[in-house]
Amino acid sequence: MKLTPSKLNTYTMFKLPSAYICGVRTKSISDQSCEVTVKHKWINQNPFKSMFWAVQGMAAEFSTGALVIAKIQESGQKISMLVTTNKAVFTKKATGKITFTCNDGNKIDLAIAQTIKTGEGQTVWMQSQGVNQDGVVVSTFDFEWSIKLKSK
Repeated sequence: MKLTPSKLNTYTMFKLPSAYICGVRTKSISDQSCEVTVKHKWINQNPFKSMFWAVQGMAAEFSTGALVIAKIQESGQKISMLVTTNKAVFTKKATGKITFTCNDGNKIDLAIAQTIKTGEGQTVWMQSQGVNQDGVVVSTFDFEWSIKLKSK
């Protein structure tokens, strides 16, 4: 089953309801990238009338995680996934519609191939950058994903 934005948004609604309620939506996913948007609204704002950092984090993480899910599914193997570390940099107030893009599909391809080949767990850093409607970067998130073959 190929992952589509519609399937990922349905998944979010049932498995990640707080992200769904806050407006996190997948707009596109391909072999190498995933784009997730979230719009600044009353429900996801901080006291400074901009988007709460954790909402940005949900959208950014999902742009990386959706790629990991798609690649694991593509591999046909039973592989577990977990974020082990993350870091973020905030450079501008997040208002309006923010688009988070991860272009690291190739990185997860290599990590999955290595874990299948060796049977050992792998870690991979993936980045998602949040850009406002004016094309200005508002935040950059880096997530370290750990993957490993599940025991049979």
